[in-house]
Amino acid sequence: MSPSCTAPGRGGARCPQRHLRFVSTRVRMRSMRWDNLSAPPDEGTPDRAAPAAPPLPLALPGAIARTFDTPGFAGMTFYEVHAKSIINRVPGQSRVPFEWTINPYRGCSHACVYCLGGDTPILMADGRTRAISELEPGDRIYGTRRRGAYRHYVVTTVLDKWSTVKRAYRVTLADGTTLVASGDHRFLTERGWKHVTGSMRGGGRRPHLTTRNRLLGTGRFAAAPKRSADYRRGYLHALIRDDDQAGASARFGLATAEAEALERAERHLADAGVTVERATVTRVGRRPTTTVVRTSGPAEVVTGLLCPPDETTDDWSLGYLAGMFDAAGTCHRGVFRISVADDASQARTSGALERFGFRWALDVPGVPGAARQLRLTGGLPERLRFFHLTDPAVTARRSIEGMALKCAARLQVTAVEDLGLELPLWDITTGTGDFIANGVVSHNCFARNTHTYLDLDAGADFDSKVIVKVNAGELVRRELAAPRWRGAHVAMGTNVDCYQRAEGRYRLMPPIIEALRDFANPFSILTKGTLLLRDLPLLRQAAEVTRVGVSYSVGFVDEALWRAAEPGTPSPRRRLDAVRQFTDAGFEVGVLMAPILPGLSDDDESIDATVAAIAASGAVSVTALPLHLRPGAREWYARWLAREFPQLVPRYRKLYQAGAYTPQAYQREVTARVRMAARRHGLHRGEAGDNRRPAPSPAPPTSEQLSLL
Repeated sequence: MSPSCTAPGRGGARCPQRHLRFVSTRVRMRSMRWDNLSAPPDEGTPDRAAPAAPPLPLALPGAIARTFDTPGFAGMTFYEVHAKSIINRVPGQSRVPFEWTINPYRGCSHACVYCLGGDTPILMADGRTRAISELEPGDRIYGTRRRGAYRHYVVTTVLDKWSTVKRAYRVTLADGTTLVASGDHRFLTERGWKHVTGSMRGGGRRPHLTTRNRLLGTGRFAAAPKRSADYRRGYLHALIRDDDQAGASARFGLATAEAEALERAERHLADAGVTVERATVTRVGRRPTTTVVRTSGPAEVVTGLLCPPDETTDDWSLGYLAGMFDAAGTCHRGVFRISVADDASQARTSGALERFGFRWALDVPGVPGAARQLRLTGGLPERLRFFHLTDPAVTARRSIEGMALKCAARLQVTAVEDLGLELPLWDITTGTGDFIANGVVSHNCFARNTHTYLDLDAGADFDSKVIVKVNAGELVRRELAAPRWRGAHVAMGTNVDCYQRAEGRYRLMPPIIEALRDFANPFSILTKGTLLLRDLPLLRQAAEVTRVGVSYSVGFVDEALWRAAEPGTPSPRRRLDAVRQFTDAGFEVGVLMAPILPGLSDDDESIDATVAAIAASGAVSVTALPLHLRPGAREWYARWLAREFPQLVPRYRKLYQAGAYTPQAYQREVTARVRMAARRHGLHRGEAGDNRRPAPSPAPPTSEQLSLL
């Protein structure tokens, strides 16, 4: 979309024909759920006809269905309606701590199913992997495109990323690959795209995984090696060349001219106490050697690296294989080879390969004096396993771009299990519409169960059919002016994110905020979108006359514990950075310190560090909430605890023997220690009479808790 285009339905110049298509669709009313909605005035038909948008799935007389010719909204339809009411009362049985909401959208261009567990490894364009929760827009990763009879691996770009908490399922494959995803997520099978869960009949009918399906890809990715001292020594042993002077002179050779390998070798030498400068590059046949000059550090370190250890460790062998590939490896047209100069090198390299289960064949050239080559067998899955397990420095040799997706890996679905709890899950949008998640092809798929309230499908429709209440701003102003309205707090972003991507197009929020400001009506906004910063001037104006709230949840700041217990969530530091940005803008932000984990984050040191970080972020209050374990979450957490911290199992049995909650005495003790830490760090709630007006949104009730894992 052109940035100069004004939002449809908001007045002003119309967008160029090439950016905007819309049709008018009229159907007969068949559902009372749409009684509060009607269509906007028909704006006519463009001079040049465009392909018709999908027919409206529900009874919306005269609704305008628009599709935008831009990658960000590819495949989406926006149904513009005039709502008859906009401030909605929350049902009485709901447990949320507010009574009134405003939702200018139904459905979400954010695409918020957030399908995969945060630690799911994604195949990057440099051949390495990164957890999906750590990706950022602009990152280069692998996707696929169909050419002829096959899909082929291509490099694509991450366009956006989101996360939420959804019910989680574990998909297990025959080769041991496991993936944690929402039920709405889709994977590519030999029979096309299929959701994780579904039904053969009724409203939930859709293609879904069964044990008769096989996913497409290479299978699970290996974990990256630890950069231990042994790994570094193994890597350097493979690269350093003995020119009969290394022990007696300051000059020695590194068997590569690749910049990435040289930089790594220099870092590893520096870690060993030796600094070098590059001198000359010479070639013996096709293999280059870079001569370096030792500028500091003992010569004994270099001579020691020339000799392999009597007993090699796994880390040393992984470093050695990475170094051998950087020094003498190639991977061209799907053929992976490492050249070996002599019997000792061949034995050491083949032994290291066999140590990790790699199979190889020896290619002996017919040319006298040419080096022998060890050729890795097993196809693309084994090549990727080598690269991920050893992590060579030279990334150009890792490319799989253009390779066909026709792997015979053992990717039969063996189980789809409901984990019985909600987890933080993540999703991304890419230029190809898919990505490689733990070795299988994964779709950018989204859904939201609340879409079923509009008689729309909870799967495909939520991401592709968004209802836009184009008159939201004027309707808010009219309802706030009604004599029956008493100025109650209004919560926004609690069902569908009001700062989703479509908001950048339609700009519904500014007039809503203006109306709330003009009537001095208190409100809070919950969003994942940085688009909120666009309306910062309006929010500041509103905060001068009424209360405007924002809240965050941070249970602890220990990075190791976060990676172990909450791998799918943004890091505590990132959440506190967001608190700081709101604070710097003049808002008071409250933090819910939850969950506090018995034996892991409930000690004085952890509580003090967390409260200190919260205070440093500029938050004005902190509320403690110890972990509670309801059925489903209780069993899953117990297994995790037994695996990661078995010494704590007896304590948890005692604490939770009576049910989901810790004893009242424990809760009071933890709450008291958090309050004392808050006082030490100057963190307290603003007293009556404080001049700062923006206030945090109401804290969740004590029975609610963000998902732990």
